[in-house]
Amino acid sequence: MIKYAVQDFYNLINKKILVFLLSISCANFANAFQNINADKPTSTKEDAVLFINKIKELQPNSNWPDINPHLFLENIKDNINNPLNLYEGLNTNFCGYAALSYLVLHDDPLGYAKCMIELYNNGKSKFGKSTLHPSLNIHKIAGGLRFKGVMDIRPADQLWFLCLADHFKGYLNSFNHNYQLGDEDTFWAAVNYEKFNRMIRDLLHYKVVARGSDLLRPWIHDTYKYLSKTMQNGVTIMYVNNTILHKKNYNLVRAGVPTHFIVLLNISKAENGLINIVYWDYGFRTLRQLTPAFLRKITFGISHCTKKINNEE
Repeated sequence: MIKYAVQDFYNLINKKILVFLLSISCANFANAFQNINADKPTSTKEDAVLFINKIKELQPNSNWPDINPHLFLENIKDNINNPLNLYEGLNTNFCGYAALSYLVLHDDPLGYAKCMIELYNNGKSKFGKSTLHPSLNIHKIAGGLRFKGVMDIRPADQLWFLCLADHFKGYLNSFNHNYQLGDEDTFWAAVNYEKFNRMIRDLLHYKVVARGSDLLRPWIHDTYKYLSKTMQNGVTIMYVNNTILHKKNYNLVRAGVPTHFIVLLNISKAENGLINIVYWDYGFRTLRQLTPAFLRKITFGISHCTKKINNEE
């Protein structure tokens, strides 16, 4: 009798443990599924490839006199298939739009492809909350920029960057709202920190937690720890002083103001205490090893971009 009572007790305990473990597993699965949905892109590369491959050729459009339709279509295809190759051009101020395009091409490549084709065919297109309707001067120059490196033969990139700069304005545009030849190298094309985060929120289904500013570094006790945390989900974009980042002797350079946006791809700490970062900019991945003090010195902004869930605003 005692034997069966003990056996029943053990069976009850095991049953409760099993139910408990199953409940934990289901909860973990639900959380994992929610996270997958939260990080799920708006469209896929396959969606974009299927759409763009149906377009065998584009006809010349007099509204874009300097755009070669064949090169335009090939440029879009290359961006979809190789988004890391996107390049903002030599000596331009398009780096903020290139960093934004990293998000666009990874989250909504189909939306990007449709937007570009509509821009070419109709002269305007809606993307996210914004309607890109470039001015006459943009129509005249897109595809005709020269001495910008490989961007000279990438008319879709020229059109995309120019349209973004023409549509989105910040305080840096206070004295220059309308494009004139050469303005891609001036403050007309520059992106301040507030404008950059606003572009992400307007064009994409992301929420952005932004720390930092154009003049003062973010008040973060441990930059490495904070960046490591943001890297756990979403995309992390850093606003840095690029003139310092590319100097060889870091210790002899004084920090100035932020000038560049980079997409952080990986961060880790070496045994010697130095910090390894892998980031994307200028169409390439770059590995740098920095001291914690230097990492803080160059960092003026950290934008943590995560997908909105359902109808979250």
